[in-house]
Amino acid sequence: MATKKESITTRDGAQQSPWQSVLPTVNTNATMGQKTVYDAIVIGGGITGLTAAILLQISGRNILLAEAHTIGFGTTGGTSAHINTFADTTYKEAESAFGKEGAQLFADAINEGFELIRSNIKNYRIECDYETKTGFLYAEDEKQADQLDDIFSGAKAVGVSVNYTTKVPTPLSFEAALEFEGQAQFHPIKYALALAKAFTDAGGIILEHTNIERVEKEDENHVGISGDLKIKAKKVIYATHIPPGINSYSLRCAPYRSYVLGVKLRTDTYPDALIYDMQEPYHYFRTHEIDGEKLLIAGGNDHKTGHDDPEKAFADLEKYVRKNYNVSSIKYQWSSQYYVPVDGFPYIGEMPEASEGIYCATGYNGNGMMLGSIAGKILSDLVQGEASKYEKVFSPSRLKPAAGFKAFVQENADVAYHFVADRFGIHETDSLKRMQPGTGKLLEIDGKKIAAYRDDQGEIFALNPVCTHAGCIVNWNGEEKSWDCPCHGARYDVHGQVLTGPATFSLAKIDFNDKQKE
Repeated sequence: MATKKESITTRDGAQQSPWQSVLPTVNTNATMGQKTVYDAIVIGGGITGLTAAILLQISGRNILLAEAHTIGFGTTGGTSAHINTFADTTYKEAESAFGKEGAQLFADAINEGFELIRSNIKNYRIECDYETKTGFLYAEDEKQADQLDDIFSGAKAVGVSVNYTTKVPTPLSFEAALEFEGQAQFHPIKYALALAKAFTDAGGIILEHTNIERVEKEDENHVGISGDLKIKAKKVIYATHIPPGINSYSLRCAPYRSYVLGVKLRTDTYPDALIYDMQEPYHYFRTHEIDGEKLLIAGGNDHKTGHDDPEKAFADLEKYVRKNYNVSSIKYQWSSQYYVPVDGFPYIGEMPEASEGIYCATGYNGNGMMLGSIAGKILSDLVQGEASKYEKVFSPSRLKPAAGFKAFVQENADVAYHFVADRFGIHETDSLKRMQPGTGKLLEIDGKKIAAYRDDQGEIFALNPVCTHAGCIVNWNGEEKSWDCPCHGARYDVHGQVLTGPATFSLAKIDFNDKQKE
């Protein structure tokens, strides 16, 4: 079990990551002009929103960034922070779906996102533990070795530096392995907070704890509405990991959870590299020093949000790590969310189903650091009316039915199943008093389905379990203490407040009389 740490920054789950020990230093109390019409509202304070915001601000635009929680609260604050020249969608797969030109553009985007991180670190003198590393990808059997051949040839075809190697800093035996030189790692929250400071230093405004519930059109402008607050802007960028509300992206991107451990070893055998196996789901390893202490950062066991048991995912990951490394203790454990696009490429650009001038970026798979960075650059260009060579290939209005048709059908059949079946699957008769402190459960009481949580003091928090996004039934995540939607990935805390979209409204609270609480 992970050692609990007192966190300073916040994230979208109860489990704490090593990145949270950083003291926020960003001025988020700047006064916004009530009558000001901003050139753009950027909604979301992760790597995409911050990158877009600062690029626009230093180009002479007047930008306001609205974050529903705090800077880096979402996936940016939960990433394992690998910076790669290769991606979860292999270049061979990219060529199959989008042709040689599409594969080359994908490689260029990955590399440009990488370079943008590096140049920001240099230009803004950011201290974020940035280190260049060699990456290794290894195959443990013949089938994986064949897949490795495809990865090698695909990477070579788009100019990515890769070679076969017989040496990998891993305790496991392997059939074949690839070596990618010039990869990197960093501390994501230190980087995000530094970008936020650079943005505000340049005159940009950040409003934290500002949930933009909806955007309306008013004359030639857009109005972002958060309670009684109204923010006017010429353009809007949704950098919220997936655009809120009911739209096509919820059908074209599947939400996944990934699990990470921060491990202290008994011996100084920490790998000085980025290491990946080819299991399904795969595992990944690197080393990071936190407060003077080396940690093995080990991740994997990914699954669809709201489906498998998070406790089992952590247990299986810990078992795998202990089997292969001499573990002293588990210092941290946390999970994070990402979205897998149906055809392998992210969706970046103007939203076809929204009013003109509203943009989004989503579907980064497990490569959010590079793709989130280049997305910020693409969106900055488009908002300013400038051309981007990636505009067409990443366009949200593209349609590639053949490329991922089977996956599309499988993912959305699964959504349909949960939308219908979950309504008839809650047959719990447990009374509230049987619930243990710190646990949540879907229950049926007096014919009413509820999502109930008992805190450590014994108080019950009861909610309507119907997700406010599209009406699916949420499931309890006992590790992150959240209610997770198995359909489109919306997540809520124990009070029903939205942790991550695409939902924008809280779960409805249910009040019980004293008799029901007994």
